[in-house]
Amino acid sequence: MKSLLPILFCIFVYIGCGNNTNTELNHSAKINLAEKINPVISKDWKNKKNREELIKSIRSSILEGLFPEDYSYSKLVAFEEKYDALSETDIEKYEKQLSLSFSKYISHLSNGKIKPKEIYIDWDIKRNKINADSLVTNALQNKSIEETIESCKPKQNIYKSLKTALVILSMLPKDESKPIVTSEKLKFGAKSKTIISIKKRLQYWNDLSKNDTLSNLYDEPLQIALKQFQSRHGLEADGVIGKGTISALNFTKEQRRQQIIVNLERWRWFPRDLGINHVVVNIPNFKLHTVQNTDTTKTFNVVVGTEKRKTPILSSKIDNIVFNPTWTVPPTILKEDLIPGTIKNRKYITNRNITIFNKKGKEVSIGDWRSGNAEDYKYVQSPGENNALGNVKINFPNNHSVYLHDTNHRDLFVKNMRSLSSGCVRVENPLQLAEYLLYNKEGYTTSKIDSIVFFKKTKTVKIQEEIDVHILYFTAWYEDGLLQFRNDIYNYDQELFLRLSNQFRGNVITPVRVVNK
Repeated sequence: MKSLLPILFCIFVYIGCGNNTNTELNHSAKINLAEKINPVISKDWKNKKNREELIKSIRSSILEGLFPEDYSYSKLVAFEEKYDALSETDIEKYEKQLSLSFSKYISHLSNGKIKPKEIYIDWDIKRNKINADSLVTNALQNKSIEETIESCKPKQNIYKSLKTALVILSMLPKDESKPIVTSEKLKFGAKSKTIISIKKRLQYWNDLSKNDTLSNLYDEPLQIALKQFQSRHGLEADGVIGKGTISALNFTKEQRRQQIIVNLERWRWFPRDLGINHVVVNIPNFKLHTVQNTDTTKTFNVVVGTEKRKTPILSSKIDNIVFNPTWTVPPTILKEDLIPGTIKNRKYITNRNITIFNKKGKEVSIGDWRSGNAEDYKYVQSPGENNALGNVKINFPNNHSVYLHDTNHRDLFVKNMRSLSSGCVRVENPLQLAEYLLYNKEGYTTSKIDSIVFFKKTKTVKIQEEIDVHILYFTAWYEDGLLQFRNDIYNYDQELFLRLSNQFRGNVITPVRVVNK
């Protein structure tokens, strides 16, 4: 690992992403710093070991996907090299800069460099608590700078594996490939000049053996390599070379490096303790995992929000499960779907088993329904197979009116790209998830749950155990020796990297998800 540090350092310095004191940042760039730091001046900086440990740690910040110049690395090195010749005034400046850099670094490790709420309006995760001044003081007094810095880093295995992925990426040769441009759809047995370019890309990413002959034939080794590549990019591993596969092949080493860096930052935003028992949804991966004592016990396919109606990022605790839920039509769907559909055909409402209520809670017949005051009514869909929420709804407190639920469009789960909902998370086989969440609730066996669903009567069951739920957003990780990447379905990655690398100059805030209440 140590031998790779100079390589990584050169890469980061080359792209010029450090905090340049001569650069004028506009307001949107200035607000990106996670904390306002008030440096603690300490006589303990007279200890050379303390100074050298901090400088060494800041140099190693590249291994965290951070940028040494954000912590004035060059300035600190310059001070240290001429320390014995410094005046008292310069020593004071140096000590002040050491404290400032130290505080800033541990703050960024603990909560990230960027404040997510300043760029994502629908963000709902509490920040990790940290007292930077106290940590700096104690570290200096106890000569424990490296230990203190290490204690501020996320402990999740995925964070650690992402750091490994960053090192692995740095070891790959320079990426000099040109984009593959083709409209062909290639299958096993095909012959094409494009296949040679595809094989070269697969060799670069270590999916295809370097000993491959690089012929223009789509042969068996290519098929095996291609399926592995497709699988680790969240594509359907069918061995067919289509638009999605070509798009993934055309990502450069630098683009993937940036993707890893932004995902490391996201992990710094999230809670250090996800809970002993928890449910986690990774939006770009379209998967839900149940976790007990750090072990993944079950995995479910999910459907998440579209780019227009994004699923929010949040942490909460599961509160209750509703079997045979009713569904109240939210405003967005009401305006865009239900009202236009009913104007064309009054059966649009009746065919969907929807009951209309006025402001007093009195039922309104479809014959009395008028489009002019349609938005003043409440529309409630009765329980049943055709209910938009399906047979079960799993609730947890949040500010975005979202939840986990079944669906009456179960055919969507066969699709590979499942960014298709209005913001909530639809779960495949949700009754299995409900049974799992009720494992400590006496009597809630598979047969009892099936019986409740069969009679179509709404029933709410309180969750007694403490089960955290986390809806997260990760487009890169490292698993079982393979780099994993997913499509950035909400286009979050590029802007975040620009902000992290001090290159963002726009005033655009990522649009808020359309909230359906």
